[in-house]
Amino acid sequence: MKWSEQAWLSIEPIYESILQMPFIKELIEGTLPLEKFQYYLMQDSIYLEHFGRALAIIGARATHIPDMLAFFRFAETTIVVENVLHESYFKSFGIVDKDNIQPACHHYTHFLKSTTALEAVEIGMAAVLPCFWIYKAVGDYIYQQQKGLNNPYQKWIDTYSGEEFGIAVKSAINICDTNATQTTVAIQDKMTEAFIMSSRLEFDFWEAAYINRRWR
Repeated sequence: MKWSEQAWLSIEPIYESILQMPFIKELIEGTLPLEKFQYYLMQDSIYLEHFGRALAIIGARATHIPDMLAFFRFAETTIVVENVLHESYFKSFGIVDKDNIQPACHHYTHFLKSTTALEAVEIGMAAVLPCFWIYKAVGDYIYQQQKGLNNPYQKWIDTYSGEEFGIAVKSAINICDTNATQTTVAIQDKMTEAFIMSSRLEFDFWEAAYINRRWR
């Protein structure tokens, strides 16, 4: 069994919990309250800036040149292309200024940057993978489950269920699998631990948007 297959099995309960979240169910129906999606967009915009930096750190530390180039491309796509998507949403939903970073986003981004900077590079690769893989899986699920037309969140759904994003996800998975085969069992175990932690933080990120979790 590939490392990625074993890693996904380890987070299946988390993934299933994500699919059952009110945030996801209401995205499917197009009934998610605007203020909850606005919170999500503003925090996600902040998150993507830090996520892009984490990807660049992996690129700088990658052992193999193709991996280095792949992660630099991931970083560029994250910062440039996805920020364009958010800017279009900001205009559509009347968002003028970004919010301050809130607890869930703060926790997740600091976990990613500290892991990619201080742990073995393979562990960093595993830590950023859920943001690729879970988003693609959730995007596909929402796309398949849609029940009506004129969903106000259709552009977001199309982005994460699209073929172009799917290619990037497969590339990130393959890179993790290749690097896992070339490292120690101990590092593989830590890769799985990082993958699980980031998956938990994915759940927490969506939950925070739904309940409007903020600093006290």
